[in-house]
Amino acid sequence: MSRKIELLAPGGDVDAIKAAIIAGANAIYCGLDIFNARNRAANLSFDDLVGIIKLAHEYECEVFLTLNVVILEHEIPTLTKLLNQLVNTGIDGIIVQDLGIFNLVKKFFPSLHIHASTQLTTHNEGQILFLAKIGATRANLSRELNLTEIKILTALAHDNEVLTEVFVHGALCIAFSGQCYSSSVSVGNSGNRGRCSQACRDEYEVTAAGNKFPLNLKDNSAWFDLPDLVEAGVDSLKIEGRIKGAQYVHTVVDSWRQQINTFVDTGKLLADDSALYKVFNRDFTNSFLKGNLTKDMFIDNPRDNSFTHANEKNNAISVVQIQEVQQDLRDDKNKIVDEVAAKVATLNIDKSDLSLSFSGQLDKPFTVTIVIDEKTFVVESNSKMIASEQSAVTSDAIAKRFKSFKNSRYNVAEFDFSQLADSLTIPFKELTDVKNKVAYYLNGEKDVISAVTLPPLTSHPKLNETPTLSILISDEKDAHLGDVTNADIYFKLPESFKKRCNKQRDILARNPRFIPWFPAVLIGKDYIEAVRILEELKPARIVTNNTGIAHKAFEMGIEWIAGPFLNTTNSYALLTMQEELNCAGAFISNEINRNQIKNIKRPANFKMLYSIYHPILMMTSRQCFFQQTVGCNKPSIEDGCMLKCQKATTITNVKGISFAVDKQLGGYPSIYNHEQFLNFDAVRDFSDLFDEFFIDLTDIGSGSKEKQDKVQLIKHFEDFLAGDQQAAATVTGMVTVSTNAQYQQGL
Repeated sequence: MSRKIELLAPGGDVDAIKAAIIAGANAIYCGLDIFNARNRAANLSFDDLVGIIKLAHEYECEVFLTLNVVILEHEIPTLTKLLNQLVNTGIDGIIVQDLGIFNLVKKFFPSLHIHASTQLTTHNEGQILFLAKIGATRANLSRELNLTEIKILTALAHDNEVLTEVFVHGALCIAFSGQCYSSSVSVGNSGNRGRCSQACRDEYEVTAAGNKFPLNLKDNSAWFDLPDLVEAGVDSLKIEGRIKGAQYVHTVVDSWRQQINTFVDTGKLLADDSALYKVFNRDFTNSFLKGNLTKDMFIDNPRDNSFTHANEKNNAISVVQIQEVQQDLRDDKNKIVDEVAAKVATLNIDKSDLSLSFSGQLDKPFTVTIVIDEKTFVVESNSKMIASEQSAVTSDAIAKRFKSFKNSRYNVAEFDFSQLADSLTIPFKELTDVKNKVAYYLNGEKDVISAVTLPPLTSHPKLNETPTLSILISDEKDAHLGDVTNADIYFKLPESFKKRCNKQRDILARNPRFIPWFPAVLIGKDYIEAVRILEELKPARIVTNNTGIAHKAFEMGIEWIAGPFLNTTNSYALLTMQEELNCAGAFISNEINRNQIKNIKRPANFKMLYSIYHPILMMTSRQCFFQQTVGCNKPSIEDGCMLKCQKATTITNVKGISFAVDKQLGGYPSIYNHEQFLNFDAVRDFSDLFDEFFIDLTDIGSGSKEKQDKVQLIKHFEDFLAGDQQAAATVTGMVTVSTNAQYQQGL
């Protein structure tokens, strides 16, 4: 296991990547114009990527490609074509969110290293084991973790041959990555597809606490935490910023390079971080790393703070002083731009020049002379050429076989046939062998990996012909609902537990019909307590939105269903979970539409579920949504906040759209859409696909907050599943503020 401290830099465009290389990055992550979670970045063409890999490797810098979005079923052929190209580029790794890619890579592209994206929300021990099981070689840990949590997860990761990386600089999302649907819900641009519209940076009506940007966090900086991160065993220090320019990337990478080198050489840190304030920033915080979640993490301005910082640093108060300070900073910024531009201008990612000369004379081998950037290689056939009028090796036959080398990697001059005699031949199989040897040299003296064609998947039959209803509750007082329905009853467990408290375990024990439903985020003691419930109760079946609990259920032989917050959108994700961890079924994501659902193939003996009625979660945070909205007397979040706080409020953006801020006992602060998700169309469209349709009766984030008659809701939903179309109108009349826009628009 390597203990090199890797500095991992962002690259949104070619100049930014060059800037990172020349500033001393050990590795770069960048994206193409497809399958990429930063589609606001300039991004690269495939030709650019090949040139970048060549340039980076000359500087002993690795290149990781971001494929960190969920993949739709119809995109699998395009993704496969891309993977077929990538395996022969020398790419050092791919960064992945979608669980389906793990299945594809493990089966068909095993030479590729897979890094688990931050979008996979990795924050507990079970998730590390889950990722190791499905083939990850590296995990990007959640930004919300503190140093103790990072150290524990890194030690476990290393025991399982998985590296860890941690963000050390750049923008912070207030929401758990991969669990934010605010952009998807509000404007139809999903963060799980790289189209986040940054609702957390939006302006809102001034809150009771006096803030216009109540969700806006400062930027992350671990500048002074480097010794702790090294001591924690972290393998890679990652800088955020693929939508930033070359001057930003160079400044931040160069600063961190100096900090790392100084620490390695002397054991001491540089105290001066002033360069980081000269490029875009929202001021800095390291509170997540310190586990000290204070009000100071927020800043009521999402725009560049560098000029404000310069004024404060220089005590500029008068108009003249402010003008002078700001002009000096503008001069510094322009100087950085000019200096970086001059440096990157010396680097190029041009294709290599390639010439191929073919010679063939009677009683001599057929020969290809390869010249690549002034390096020469010669390939000869085993057989000698013989005379043949009928099956001569002609220039046309050669060109047909060798034209594939005119690709994104090389500028190929016209083939030279001047030394090829007429009416000569060798066995055409040998001609193919010569071509393969040439390909070996053109592939950096590595065997070329042949293209893969995916075998067609079979869609297996449903487990039950008629779809059934299932319900979710979170209060034992709703146990009586079981008297009016045969539906499966899922019981929602909290995100936080009091240590060694048996309340939740005892509720489940008293109600054997309840099927445990585990949340998406379980950190530290809360994961340990959730595991204890599994170990002590040993339920026959669970639903989990957390892959760590999924892995524990797999170890224990407990049947598990993948919940809706695992963002499942394609057949190969189902196969990853079934084949690697014996998953028994999965909810299909509510972010995709009917056309994106219809071609998903069911694995054998696998249950498929879909939620048709639920509050629409927009985001969940480890930070507190109330500090900047209604206000809170606590200076920082305490351990008891999760268990005791039960606040609720509303925030309204400047467009007049309101959102419910909801904090349940034992839950993280969350924001919900003002509308409920209500989708009868999915039942009409897919009763032949889904085994189970699900309704959430928990009263959590309930939009209009109007309490519904749950007995009546169950009756009407069951009537609708039985064919009573009027029941849909009745429910729509009861749930007056609802939408199924996500089902209409999709991803």
